Amino acid sequence: MIDSHCHLDHEPLFTNLDDILIRSKNIGIQKLLTICTTLESFEKIKKIVKKDEIIFGTYGIHPHEVKDNKITSEQIINEINNNEKIIGIGETGLDFFYNHSEKNDQIKSFETHIKASIDLKIPIIIHSRNAEIETYEVLKKYKDYDLKILMHCFTGSKEFAEKLFKLNAYFSASGIITFKNSKELQETFSIIPHDKLLIETDSPYLAPVPYRGKKNEPSFIDYTASKLAEIKNISKSDIIKITTNNFNKLFF
Repeated sequence: MIDSHCHLDHEPLFTNLDDILIRSKNIGIQKLLTICTTLESFEKIKKIVKKDEIIFGTYGIHPHEVKDNKITSEQIINEINNNEKIIGIGETGLDFFYNHSEKNDQIKSFETHIKASIDLKIPIIIHSRNAEIETYEVLKKYKDYDLKILMHCFTGSKEFAEKLFKLNAYFSASGIITFKNSKELQETFSIIPHDKLLIETDSPYLAPVPYRGKKNEPSFIDYTASKLAEIKNISKSDIIKITTNNFNKLFF
């Protein structure tokens, strides 16, 4: 089992990392991908990935943070080339739910990350909220570049998912699929092909039922795996095998 998206540099995970790792391994987690959101975040991630062989990281700027975190494609490329356990780019993307960063600044940053992803031929982890049309329009511009797209914590519409199928995107299910009010999202995941599915916690955020409202951690991914298996009408062991194989195929 692999948690394809967590934030081990965020509290309370960072302070309790040793215990987090023990609980993760106890439920069978083989890899943790800790996701970068700011320049400061990356400095911590470079140290975190050295803590244990199961931890890998990414480099990128969250759309909320682009106002105060300017980077170039060259910076991304250099940092990843110099850190062998940094295996992805992001999280990047577009978030128009909050107005933390200007729309045009977000789009510019998103494209900066995409260009680095194309150059390095490694996956790009995408955050998209209240921006389905704009996210797709940006990605469509690069459809001939064999972009390795991972839609993190996917909560988009069925129509958005179907558009992304054409771009060969992968989709990561978070604890949100366990929520009672997520029927539409569950229906969307029911149509996503098995070979495009991943699972994540987005911890310390978005804890699944029965821990909803509490601080999340990677070991809680077990509940998301169980729910996704139910949605896909297959066994939990099969969903673990499928999502693990998909992660390894995408990142390695």
